[in-house]
Amino acid sequence: MTVWCLGSVNADHVYRLPHLPAPGETLAAHDYARGLGGKGTNMAVAAARAGARVELIGRIGPDGGWMRDRIAGYGVGIAHLAEGDGPSGHAIIYVDAAGENQITIFPGANREIALAQVEAALGGAAAGDIFVTQNETSLQREAADLARANGLRVIYAAAPFEAEAVAAMLDVTDMLVLNAVEAAQLEEATGIAPGDLPVGDVVITRGAEGVRWIDTNTGKTRDFPAVRVDPVDTVGAGDTFTGYLMAGLDSGADMAGAITLAARAAALKVTRRGAADAVPTRAEVEGWQPS
Repeated sequence: MTVWCLGSVNADHVYRLPHLPAPGETLAAHDYARGLGGKGTNMAVAAARAGARVELIGRIGPDGGWMRDRIAGYGVGIAHLAEGDGPSGHAIIYVDAAGENQITIFPGANREIALAQVEAALGGAAAGDIFVTQNETSLQREAADLARANGLRVIYAAAPFEAEAVAAMLDVTDMLVLNAVEAAQLEEATGIAPGDLPVGDVVITRGAEGVRWIDTNTGKTRDFPAVRVDPVDTVGAGDTFTGYLMAGLDSGADMAGAITLAARAAALKVTRRGAADAVPTRAEVEGWQPS
């Protein structure tokens, strides 16, 4: 089967700081790096490195050739990664000494994806494939409708959180993946508790508290412990989790097995600097022994 990812492609400009800046504060960075990122790209790379066949549906500008080549180098299909005239998306990322971050995103070409491009891509999908998207591109709902019509399983990562965008996706989503902050924001915006959402599976990542899976069809909730590590960089950890979760399900694992694999992958990722460039391979995840 194939994972079809309608996703963002960003150049990540990462500045390492002694602490995250307060309002009005000027700080000198002690390190800078440019890397490959974007929530969609991170998830696609993670799924591919976990062993899934992945096709990325996205858009870059003339400045994005290096990102296209690097995505392909990580095993992600780029036949549906279009190039336009405007600038590619990018992110300004601050990372402090504890690995926590602040991120500002310029969407650029990610918001210029055309419906015809999505239709052409998903026209090659098969029933039983997985479709995943997030909130850094255009056409999330339209693409999800097409995916559902073609018999794909729709997985939606509700980030960056936008209440209106998330509300528009709930009735077409089979699995919702979000972090604890986003879950609280969604409940505040809708008045609906996570277990009562019209979505079959709700997966909430909770940092050091692990992962919560809610099967809304049965009403059962299961918590999974976090893998304890000393974080270096948390950028892309949630995307790594989602990508590995999809790949685990695509390979035939049940939810518990896929979540356990995904949690290990995300934990290993935060011990490394970078986003898509730092996503571990499945062999690395399976052979890793946390200290």
